[in-house]
Amino acid sequence: RNIIKQSNNSCKMPPQQISVTTANNETIAPIRDAVKGGENWPRPAPSMQETEDNEPEIKVDPKHFDPVGTWSDEYIKNSMMENPFMLTWAPGAARMNVPVMTHGEGPYLVDTLGKRYLDWTSQAVCANLGHSLPPAVVEAAARQMSSIPFVYGGCGITEVRVRLNQLISEIMPGDLMAAVFPSSGAEANEAAIMIARRYTGKHKVFSWYRSYHGATGNAASATGDFRRWYGNETNAGFVKCFNPFPLFFKYAGDDEAEKVQQALNMLEEQILNEGPDTIACILMESVVGAGGVLVMPPGYMQGIRAMCTKYNIMMICDEVMMGFGRTGKLFGFQHYEGVIPDIVSAAKGISSASIPLSMTAASKKIIDFFADKPLGYGSTYQAHPVAMACAYENIKYLLQEDIVGQVQHKSALFEQKMKEMVMTYPCLKQYRAVGLMGCFDVQTPCGENPRLQHEALGPAFNLYKQAFIENGLAGIHRYPHIHVSPPLNITEEQMLDGFERHSRAIAVLNKALGFPETESQPLYVSSSLSTEATEQSKAPQDSLNVSAPAPTM
Repeated sequence: RNIIKQSNNSCKMPPQQISVTTANNETIAPIRDAVKGGENWPRPAPSMQETEDNEPEIKVDPKHFDPVGTWSDEYIKNSMMENPFMLTWAPGAARMNVPVMTHGEGPYLVDTLGKRYLDWTSQAVCANLGHSLPPAVVEAAARQMSSIPFVYGGCGITEVRVRLNQLISEIMPGDLMAAVFPSSGAEANEAAIMIARRYTGKHKVFSWYRSYHGATGNAASATGDFRRWYGNETNAGFVKCFNPFPLFFKYAGDDEAEKVQQALNMLEEQILNEGPDTIACILMESVVGAGGVLVMPPGYMQGIRAMCTKYNIMMICDEVMMGFGRTGKLFGFQHYEGVIPDIVSAAKGISSASIPLSMTAASKKIIDFFADKPLGYGSTYQAHPVAMACAYENIKYLLQEDIVGQVQHKSALFEQKMKEMVMTYPCLKQYRAVGLMGCFDVQTPCGENPRLQHEALGPAFNLYKQAFIENGLAGIHRYPHIHVSPPLNITEEQMLDGFERHSRAIAVLNKALGFPETESQPLYVSSSLSTEATEQSKAPQDSLNVSAPAPTM
């Protein structure tokens, strides 16, 4: 007999074991039945060791019931310290260095201390009408909120949805027409990718390294710049390509046409190696925005269009930043003669950032394809009535006031100012400009790239950013590129004011990077230049290339 002392922590015997106990309270080793099976083992689930009251008495600051706009600057800053929140592309603690804005006046913003800032990048290139909205936009939002603030897209259709859908179809070239109205540019690109995959039955998505398409799943995977690294994205089927503007090498060729052909040959070889029958779409910004304001050279986009047609690949133009007038065309792809994409995504300018809204449009054959099948994409706030009401009035305002024509008119003065800045400050390697969208490339005294986009700012750019704010400018920063994209309805006098402020900030950067101080300031010519031809005054508009200038646009 094997006698086992009974433990105080004895567990219950499994049912197939027979326990025998002696008079001395000793347990004889049980007689086991032979069990054949796949029974589980008992295992207790983890239990909470400490609990916390999850329904405490609610205590809110009585100041919440004071009108918005009555909190002092000190009170706001204290609240930000005690109730921290995150930023998106900057560390959370940086919120304490960002001005707290109270209201806007045209292209200007005013902070809690009364300081005025000229919005030099239209926030994230989206506040296209500045910060004093047309009354019709404000009234449309109030009217829609009063009548029917929300209808879920599958439960009801509102008149404003039908109106906006028709208006979009009327202003877009070819047979492009609105398909869905999500809330953000990233969501519009998510819808575009889903449309392409469902329509073609293929999976892969081609996009450029110098690109940004959003921070959601597929949009982030399609993004080429460093921001896709944050989530360690591992989505399958996303292929990155070089467009005609690589950072550190150049295409072979004696002239621009030969270099364009080299870039197209390189792309087609990638398509053939990946397998044309696996590629659903090529997703590209019509004019690369955050990556440096890159207008594709003549023939390139036409080559892309031809390649997509040949291999049954959907051509998607991301117009999130450029759409609705930024470049002096209603849509950026209209700068490329004869090119009409299969799918277009847009946001930002569709409502001039008055409210979150985006759009995905597609050709009629694609719209018809989904007539008897679901798209397979959706979001709660898709086709939000209030957002569409704002966008509807915003687009009508753009048309009635000829904002696109105004951009074309002011673009000559804008470009002349960009050129003068490069002529004055050697830290600016070159510039590019289209419409009211411009970009400087920064260089070191050795002609090198001073900072990759994912690297820390460093002392020179920190000093520049401080000077930028001190000189009363507000905007986003994507060094080594410095963007200039004021509201589309900025006056020429306000534009001159902006370049004067910016010049003082660039002088700080110039010195901080180790260039000799320059005593001269840009020669601010009369705003009447905007009515004159300026082809002869254009400086080279190259991409940032350390070894030599890349193809001229």
